[in-house]
Amino acid sequence: MAYIEINTHISVGFNKELENLKNSVLTMGGLLEQQLNDTLQALKTNNAGLAEKVVINDKEINSMEIQIDEECMRIIARRHPTASDLRLIMTIAKAIADIERMGDEIERIAKLISSSKVPDSDSLKSNMLVIGEHVLAMLKDTLDAFARLDLEAAQQTYQNDEEIDAQYKDLLSITILEMQQHSDELENWLEVLWALRSFERIGDRCKNVCEYVMFLVNGSDNRHT
Repeated sequence: MAYIEINTHISVGFNKELENLKNSVLTMGGLLEQQLNDTLQALKTNNAGLAEKVVINDKEINSMEIQIDEECMRIIARRHPTASDLRLIMTIAKAIADIERMGDEIERIAKLISSSKVPDSDSLKSNMLVIGEHVLAMLKDTLDAFARLDLEAAQQTYQNDEEIDAQYKDLLSITILEMQQHSDELENWLEVLWALRSFERIGDRCKNVCEYVMFLVNGSDNRHT
């Protein structure tokens, strides 16, 4: 199994700063995971109150991104990191940006639920839950790969986005058929389309984080490949 560990430095303080930085990202990721889990539960149970809680909690994710980004800049200015240390800090800076964007996508889905705009369609809801669970699993695997800085896990999770993309296309076809049958609720259906896109975008963001882990571990740039 290919993975790396945070370097050991003469400065104990530097070691602690890097470890704390990594743990902060995992804390932010854990909150994101809970946000998506709560959103799916709200969708499953028609719980507008729980969905509204997700919308409110997105502010915490935004705040964490700013705090971690500021800490990255502070460490760079104070420690002048090089080689793998600098790659780690840059990986973290990029990862938190994608995590924050995932939070925005989850918020969009939660707003659809909190405003009770999900059309009354068992087929639609069941398929949204299916893709949602797959996205949640990919998110968990992505955070796990990051936590262990595991190359193989990141590569495997990276490939899982293809399945989510295929499910998204199938769900779009189902949704369009439903829209044709319920054209009187067109505005709500347009909101649904945006929510479906959000599920797909979360998968793309997970893929980005996996790319960062791969770059951190072996120095290979997998973007646009």
